Amino acid sequence: MRKSFKVFYVLLLVLVLSACSSGDFKADHKYKVAPFEFTNHHNEEVSLDDLKGKVWLAQFVFTNCDSVCGPMMFNMAKLQHDLIDKGLEDYKIVSFSVDPEIDTPEMLNDYLEVYAPIPGDEDIKWDESKWEMLTGYKQDEIEKLAMDSFKTIVIKSPESDQVFHAVLYSLVNQDGEVVKQYNGVEDVQFEQIVEDMVALNKSGS
Repeated sequence: MRKSFKVFYVLLLVLVLSACSSGDFKADHKYKVAPFEFTNHHNEEVSLDDLKGKVWLAQFVFTNCDSVCGPMMFNMAKLQHDLIDKGLEDYKIVSFSVDPEIDTPEMLNDYLEVYAPIPGDEDIKWDESKWEMLTGYKQDEIEKLAMDSFKTIVIKSPESDQVFHAVLYSLVNQDGEVVKQYNGVEDVQFEQIVEDMVALNKSGS
């Protein structure tokens, strides 16, 4: 009896371990991202259709932010280092400005350069071509996109130059659906995000 139980236990353990290591991606939800066509930090038009077929990680930030945006950008840069280390090549990092009236493409380009590695620092892995810093829309448009597509808030303060927004990283699949979200400031799940992006790439959607 004991021997039979041990055999059953071992078989069960093998099944659990194989399931965990299968690389299958499990979505937490599927929020459809509404179509858009915005301007990136190189003054190029970027649409949702341009991102279809790719896995991308989205965030909401702005250049005049005096609180959470710096840590979010820094953590995103670290994530890219980890993604390159993992060998992932087919992905995008999309940053939506929540202050489009102020954030011109030139300002967003300068802002991104702040988080690029210092020339000659070979320990930091960086690929600027994966980044899309987006602007070129009205305030109410980005507030609506954030709420309707990403289920997050963007609220411009009427009493200051700051904009309130969520600190989430949103993982978007190849079909343009938000499938997972993570805290981008505190207790950032670097390993989990990388694993999810790799698994999502392998699964195809």
